[in-house]
Amino acid sequence: MSEIDIALKVLDHQIVDCDGRRCGKVDDLAIEGGAGETARVTAILAGPGYWPERAGWIGRLARAIGGGRRVRVPWEDVAGIEAHVLLRRTARDLGLGRGDDRARPWVEWIPGAHRK
Repeated sequence: MSEIDIALKVLDHQIVDCDGRRCGKVDDLAIEGGAGETARVTAILAGPGYWPERAGWIGRLARAIGGGRRVRVPWEDVAGIEAHVLLRRTARDLGLGRGDDRARPWVEWIPGAHRK
């Protein structure tokens, strides 16, 4: 993948798996590279376990409600960057989208909830 502005094109963007399922947002990135070296993204970090680092006490509360799960998606599993981050594999394979699965029974009765 070529050079991109990760703050503008990746962070906080929707993650979509290879089946077109929305499965979370990019909460943080794992970046490697020391002083004088070219920085390289090695993984997408997603899940409520990362929220306290970004949102203080609100993030801690959200983590408590969301279960504190952390998912690390290797950058090699990113198929492309568009208006969202496209993955090469399914959400289930990568451990993503579990919060959506837990919330689905609570919201599927709402009119229009089944629209894509």
